Amino acid sequence: MRVKLEGITILADDVASLASFYKNVIGFQAAVEEEHYVALVNDGVRLAFCSRSLMAENTNNHPSFLNHRQGQAFELNFECDSPEDVHELFEQYVAKGAVAITEPTPQPWGHTACFFADPEGNIHSLFAVNPA
Repeated sequence: MRVKLEGITILADDVASLASFYKNVIGFQAAVEEEHYVALVNDGVRLAFCSRSLMAENTNNHPSFLNHRQGQAFELNFECDSPEDVHELFEQYVAKGAVAITEPTPQPWGHTACFFADPEGNIHSLFAVNPA
């Protein structure tokens, strides 16, 4: 038997705002849009957003869904085809509302990488492998 990671669900304080960011800034397409749940798709894994209240309801009010999150809990890494694409997409994302954390920079591990935050403060990276 094997398992395959099919999707990631991110708990959101404002599902509509977070879903709008990933659709309008990152370029995901909507598959399901409900008040407390939105699923988005692209060429990779399904990315969904769910309200804390719905997850609490679905899990008999488990305390982990009732408590407000503090600090960075996850990071999404978006791979680009080239370092030039990292620079271009970073500028586009910031112009559309992403919060710039670090500018694209060649890294010692062989990537050009940068970091940006979404509307709820989740910090993610854009990166590309540097040419040899």
